[in-house]
Amino acid sequence: MDVMGDKATLLETGSFVQPADFSESTGDLSQPMDRDETGEAAEEARQRLAAQTGDVEAMSVLGALLLRRGDLDGAEPHLRTATAAGDRAAANNLGVLLHQRGYAEDAAGWWRIAAVAGSAAAAHALGRHHRERGDEPAAEYWLRQSAEQGHALGAYALADLLEHRGDTGAEQWMRIAAERGHREAAYRLARALDRRLGPEGDVGDDHGAGAEAEQWYRQAAARGHRRAALHLGAILERRGALKEAGRWYLTSAKDGEARAACALGFLLRDAGDTESAAVWWLRAAQDGDGNAANALGALHAERGEPQTAERWYRAAMDAGDDNGAYNLGLLCAEQGRTAQAEQWYRRAAYAGHREAANALAILLLQGGDAAGAEPWFSKAAEAGSVDAAFNLGILFAGRAEEAVALRWYERAAAAGHTEAALQVGIARLRDGDEAEAERHLRCAAGGGSAEAAYRLATVLDARRPPVPAHSLGEPVHTEKSECEEWYERAASQGHRRAQVRVGMLAAARGDVLEAARWYREAAEAGSRNGAFNLGLLLAREGSDPEAAVWWARAADAGHGRAALRLALVYARRGELAEGQRWADRAVALGPAEVSERAARLRDALREELSA
Repeated sequence: MDVMGDKATLLETGSFVQPADFSESTGDLSQPMDRDETGEAAEEARQRLAAQTGDVEAMSVLGALLLRRGDLDGAEPHLRTATAAGDRAAANNLGVLLHQRGYAEDAAGWWRIAAVAGSAAAAHALGRHHRERGDEPAAEYWLRQSAEQGHALGAYALADLLEHRGDTGAEQWMRIAAERGHREAAYRLARALDRRLGPEGDVGDDHGAGAEAEQWYRQAAARGHRRAALHLGAILERRGALKEAGRWYLTSAKDGEARAACALGFLLRDAGDTESAAVWWLRAAQDGDGNAANALGALHAERGEPQTAERWYRAAMDAGDDNGAYNLGLLCAEQGRTAQAEQWYRRAAYAGHREAANALAILLLQGGDAAGAEPWFSKAAEAGSVDAAFNLGILFAGRAEEAVALRWYERAAAAGHTEAALQVGIARLRDGDEAEAERHLRCAAGGGSAEAAYRLATVLDARRPPVPAHSLGEPVHTEKSECEEWYERAASQGHRRAQVRVGMLAAARGDVLEAARWYREAAEAGSRNGAFNLGLLLAREGSDPEAAVWWARAADAGHGRAALRLALVYARRGELAEGQRWADRAVALGPAEVSERAARLRDALREELSA
C-alpha cells in the first residue's frame, strides 16, 4: 500500500529562529573565549593579577570571563571599574550583565554609552532592546550603526527588521551578515533565493539563483545549521547525488531535525535497507513527524501487521497529517471494513485531502450513491486530483452526457492521465477530428495503454499505401512501418486484436513463423479471429487436422467462416452429417455471404444424405 504522504512536505520550514541572546553581544571581548578549562583558569589568574595592579583592560577582560562563566556577582565590580575608566567593551558587557539580572533599562543605558563610544556589539544590543519595546525607528538606527561597523549580528538583526517591514534592502544586509559568517543569515538568504525558484527547485532560466542558494545552504550547514543541512540534502537528492544527500540528512537528523530523519528513512528504503529506514522513521515519528508515522504504518501494513499499521496511521493523524486518516481509510477498505473506511475518508476529505475525497466518492458510487459521489469527485477534481477528473468523465459518460464527460476527460488528459487521453482520442475519432485523435492516442500509447497503441496503429494503418501481396514463405526484407511498431507494442501487452493484426502483417510479408506465433498467442488468449487465421495458416502448410482443431475453437466462439471451413472439411472427408451440422452453424452465425454459401452447402449435403 502506498503512503500518500508527499515527500515535498519535508521541505516546508517553520518560523525563523529568533536572533541570538543578548549574551552574544560580548563579541567586543579582546580575548578568545573558546579555551579549554585549564587554559581559561590560567588566563583568569593572569588577568586577575593584572587587574589588581589597576590595569583597566585586564579588569574588562576578567569581568567578561566571569560573566561568560555565569559569575555575575564576581564580574560586576570589575566591569563597573573598567567602565568608569572609559572601557567601552566593559560598558557593553555591564549592559549584558544587568540585562541578565532583569534590569533592562539600566542595561540599555550602558549599551548606549558603549555604542556612542563606538562599540558595534553594544549598538546591536541596544537596537534589539528598542525593537523588543516596539520602537522600530530607534531599533533601525542602532542596528544600522552596528551593521555599518561590520558587526555580523548587527547586520543580521537589521536584515530581520527590514524584512519584517517588507523593505527591499533586507536581502543586502542578510547577504552581508552571511558573508561575515552568520549561519542563520546564510540559511535565510538561501531560503529567500529558493522562494524565487519553481516547485521542487526547478530553477527555470535562473540557474544562478539555484546555485547560489545551494552555496548558502552549504555554508550554513557546515556551521551546524540543521535545517540548512536538511534543505541541502533535498537539493542533492533531487540531483541524484544520493550518497552526499544521505550524509547531510544524517547530520541534520543527529542534530534533532525530524524531517531529515524521515527523509533519510526514505533514502534508505529506496536503497533496499528497510530495517535502517524503520529506525529513522521511528525516531522522526516519535519527534512528531506525521510523514514518518505514515511511512511506518505503510511498512507494517506491507508486513501484514494491520494493528501496528493502524497505530502509526493514528499517530500521523494526531501529528496533524491528514494522510494518516486517508491511509486509515485505505487500510479499512482493504479489510472490507467499509463503514470505517468511509468514516476516515470523510475525515481526511473534509480536511481538504483530495485523494481521500476521490476515494470517498468511489466508495459511495460502489454503494449505489451516485448523487452523493458526484460532489466529492468534483471537490477532488477542483483540488487537482487527476483521477477524480477522470472518474467524473466516467460518471457523466454513464449518464450519456458525452459533452460534459469529454470536458472532464480532457482535463485529466491534459494532466497526463493515460486512460483519459485514450477516451479523448476515441471521442475525437468519432467526431472525425483525426489530427486531435492521433495526438491524444499518441499520449495514451506512450503512457502504456495497449488499447491506445492499437487504435493509433489503426489510424496510421489506414493512411498506408497498399502493400504488394507476397506468397507465404517468400523471404521479404521490407522494414516495419510505424503502424506495425504500434501494433507490436499493443500485441506485446496482450492486446488480442493487435496480435491478430501483427500476424496478418507478418503473413503479408511472407513471414510464416512470425504470423503463426502471433496468431497462436491471440488464439490461446481467446481470440476467435486468431484461431481462424491460425487454422488458415496451418491448412496452407498442409496441417489440416490441426487447422480443424483451431477452426472448431473459433466456430465454438461464434466465428461463421470457421464453421463454414469445418463444414467443407467434413464434406470432403465424406462425413456428411457432421458437415451438415457445421453448415447449419455457419448459416446461423453469418455474415450474409457466409450464410448464403453455407446454406447451399447444407442443402447439397442434405440431398446427398437423402439420396
